[in-house]
Amino acid sequence: MPYKNFEEYNINVTEEVKENFESIIKNLGEDVNREGIVKTPERAAKAMQFLTQGYHQDPAEILKSAMFKESYDDMVIVKDIELYSLCEHHMLPFFGKAHIAYIPNGYIVGLSKLPRIVDVFARRLQVQERLTHDILECINTTLKPKGVAVVIEASHMCMMMRGVQKQNSVTTTSGFRGQFEKIETRSEFLKLITADLG
Repeated sequence: MPYKNFEEYNINVTEEVKENFESIIKNLGEDVNREGIVKTPERAAKAMQFLTQGYHQDPAEILKSAMFKESYDDMVIVKDIELYSLCEHHMLPFFGKAHIAYIPNGYIVGLSKLPRIVDVFARRLQVQERLTHDILECINTTLKPKGVAVVIEASHMCMMMRGVQKQNSVTTTSGFRGQFEKIETRSEFLKLITADLG
């Protein structure tokens, strides 16, 4: 389905996930009947549905809904796109920003659609490497530009809260297709996303 605000929750899914959360909380040693906890299983069930709503959205259809014929053939960049996702290994958040560029090949796309497809892929259980690839391939396959580039910089709570507990580490992933495989085009893109244009 195309992008829409997620405001409705499947009652059956909510009830089943709620029961699972109640069992988890109880097994961790907490009192599920305590005032502050009693509604937590239902809230958590709804939160998880919100955080994984990308499974029910079609990113290609989002792009197709706002493709316009245009002769512009220089680089288009949308940078500093906020993203929030869940690591599929520990189901802990990772968050950061995505930078996307493409070189049109007869079609441009509404600028808001690029952040929206970031959200669709981020609202799934993910690893940053696949998230980068998913965004890249969706744009490349759907828009068929002369080139597309995606860079994601993110901090991972699974590294910050547990495990190695490194608070200031940032993971960077990138992908390039078409014209961006050429070093000069790639260098221009990387320079523009790191420049302070303000």
